[in-house]
Amino acid sequence: MAGPLQGIKVLEVCHMLAGPYCGMLLADLGAEVTKIEPPGGDIARTVGPHAVGRHNVYFASLNRNKRSVCLDLTDPHDHAVFARLAADAHALVTNLRPSAIRKLGLTYPAMRQWNERIVCLALTGFGLDGPYADRPAYDYIIQALTGIMALTGDPGAAPTKTGYSVVDNSAGIMGAVGLLAKIIEGKGGQIDISLHDTMLSQLNYLAAAYLNAGDVPQRQLAGGHPYIIPAQIFATRDGHLALFISHDGFWRSFCEAVERPEWAIDPRFATMAARAAHRERVVDAVSALLLGRATAHWVELLAPKGIVVAGVETLDAALDSERVAQRQMVAMVSTPDGVLRLVANPMRFDGQDTTAYLPPPLLGEANEQVGARPMQA
Repeated sequence: MAGPLQGIKVLEVCHMLAGPYCGMLLADLGAEVTKIEPPGGDIARTVGPHAVGRHNVYFASLNRNKRSVCLDLTDPHDHAVFARLAADAHALVTNLRPSAIRKLGLTYPAMRQWNERIVCLALTGFGLDGPYADRPAYDYIIQALTGIMALTGDPGAAPTKTGYSVVDNSAGIMGAVGLLAKIIEGKGGQIDISLHDTMLSQLNYLAAAYLNAGDVPQRQLAGGHPYIIPAQIFATRDGHLALFISHDGFWRSFCEAVERPEWAIDPRFATMAARAAHRERVVDAVSALLLGRATAHWVELLAPKGIVVAGVETLDAALDSERVAQRQMVAMVSTPDGVLRLVANPMRFDGQDTTAYLPPPLLGEANEQVGARPMQA
């Protein structure tokens, strides 16, 4: 693949989501990513009911543009093949448990014997060391332990998981940033990125409110912002509307557009601080208003005024939208078994086509290229 990372060689010893997503981001940008899979392959090859020919759709969504080499890293012959690959690589990405990472020799102290300049990235639940290191840590667990579940959903309802794998995806992105930073530095070394730490870092201003003022954030009705009002989801006559009025100028524009000029001068509504102090009254008034008309009416009325507003769409509607088509965010990946439709990489570079992709690899299809035992038919 062409791209700004052309010439960079990455080994990926990963499974499921966080590590493979990190590797795919690098591969999309032109890196040569060799996915080292155990006998039987990445478990992601068996997740979900959907396939295009031989290509599992879950696996394909995280592993395009890579080549697959199937190795048993506990076998001396296969480990020697891995060592040859490592000697020529810029980086290694793994998201196994710390005990497995050490057992298989995937840390920098173990890898440097073959390549002093290799960058070794470990994406783990709680870090490579410490009393929590080898605890299992899936997306659900990290959301539970970092306050994300407790912050999600309506007050009084059960804690709620986000609708997608926010932890794994965020850690994959964080891993790619850290890995590239070390490659640019030009020195080998270990990068230790914890899924737990990644999510705490993304709670930035909410965490700072507690750390500096003892303010424990609470769930707000309809996903309301803790400080900005009105900024939440509102019911309309036929659906839901996301409205985000971030300052008093937008509030005045909103009041004018919806023919409620009295709200702009009401001392309980007129300023950000006043609206925060009278959250329930403001939300009730806006809710009653928006419930009276259809979602499309409010979008057509408010969006031209510069007010941040959108109808709440389902994923299928979003993927089929003109917005997505205009940005070429659905990639058509040709395979011998048919066309895979995948979400594209969001990064665009002048003068380079980053919207064409190679298909995900079949298990061990590159074994013979690297001198490994060929896969059995």
